[in-house]
Amino acid sequence: MPVQRRGYAEAVSDKIKLSLTLPHQTIFNSTGVVQVNIPAESGEMGVLANHVPSIEQLKPGLVEVMEEGGASKKFFLSGGFAVVQPESQLSINAVEGYPLEAFSADSVRAQVAEAQKVAGGNGSEQDIAEAKIELEVLETLQSFLK
Repeated sequence: MPVQRRGYAEAVSDKIKLSLTLPHQTIFNSTGVVQVNIPAESGEMGVLANHVPSIEQLKPGLVEVMEEGGASKKFFLSGGFAVVQPESQLSINAVEGYPLEAFSADSVRAQVAEAQKVAGGNGSEQDIAEAKIELEVLETLQSFLK
């Protein structure tokens, strides 16, 4: 009779490996973090280690990265996709993303006013459509700067 060896379960990590990439920059590259809160189209979502795999479209909004020790970093993304993969991996890809502290509330307020003028009918059909999209993103950003 062959000798059997006792097997032990591998320790499960309490961190998720986050990769947050933009076309021009990698902000996180498989960095271990405690939690990531994302603005999914289906609703706000918190991702922890061992989360069920999923693919989420992101709406313009705040991504909050919770690090060990309670510190958090906040980034405003214009939209994108988040892919939760097995083995506690989260990949977020976005076209634009900046640290929240990079924005000035006064500057955003001025940009909202300008976009409202164009969206209200001052321009071509394409200009109005673009201004409405810009307004949606700016108003969301403005709500986080208050």
